[in-house]
Amino acid sequence: MSDCLFCKIVAGEIPANLIYETDQAIAFFDIDPKAPTHILVIPKVHYDNVTELTRSDVALAGHLLDVVTQVIQQETLIRGYRLVANTGPDGGQTVDHVHFHILGGRELTWPPG
Repeated sequence: MSDCLFCKIVAGEIPANLIYETDQAIAFFDIDPKAPTHILVIPKVHYDNVTELTRSDVALAGHLLDVVTQVIQQETLIRGYRLVANTGPDGGQTVDHVHFHILGGRELTWPPG
């Protein structure tokens, strides 16, 4: 998608602070962090949201969760973390490219908001 922010990051058109990469996914620090550790994990292929992804490519969905696990270990979030996939406008999704937020580095409150 030519106007998708995350597709532009995947293509190298917009810089990002990459911390993990596979042939199918990348992980990078969020530019507007909501916790001391705030990392995004995205597929390199465009899917609008997590529902579209899981209906179309279950293997990639599993791969993304494996990337999440690798990043959590790399960042040593041993006290815990929150994994979030905002979906749709009411769910707080602001970029229409499936992505997982990894939030950690402090005690997180509930409910989130």
